[in-house]
Amino acid sequence: MQPRKTDLARDALQAHRAPLDMRQRRLLILCDGQRDLAQLSAMIGPEASAMVIQLIQAGYLVSTAPAEPAPAAVPVASPTLAAPAPAASAAAPVTERRRSMVAARIYLLGILELQRHPQAAALLHALQQSRSDDQVIAALHNALDALPGLTSPGYCERVRQRLFEVLPESHLAQLEQAGVVAG
Repeated sequence: MQPRKTDLARDALQAHRAPLDMRQRRLLILCDGQRDLAQLSAMIGPEASAMVIQLIQAGYLVSTAPAEPAPAAVPVASPTLAAPAPAASAAAPVTERRRSMVAARIYLLGILELQRHPQAAALLHALQQSRSDDQVIAALHNALDALPGLTSPGYCERVRQRLFEVLPESHLAQLEQAGVVAG
């Protein structure tokens, strides 16, 4: 199964009005129709299968392959466990364990993909073409500098905060030296 976003999901990600927690939003950003359930589970964690089923049922995702009976049977017992618990209590420890340059890059690629602006498309391309950590940091820096001109201030600040949640501490220091991190 290779889930991909529906128009409802794109609207929800762009408008921030859907009742989605942070992990569901991250999963939606990653669901591009190219990654299968195993890849998503490696990026998000073992609960990705249950979250995908929940998001399909809610109309945020569609499967590009026929639904398989095994994944559908697993979340039947776990949707009630997956939704309330991570959203309230485990959010902070999970983000500390999941800091990575790849997660930060994928998150910002998803954000730039949502922007319907030529400058965002150019920034997206530059970030996609970045190979070394220094190139990625420079592309992240450029995108964060340009984002206030492309979106509302509140949205820009939320993107900045969430990016800093997943970016490794050592790379946060690099952005701080470049003047991107406030404080």
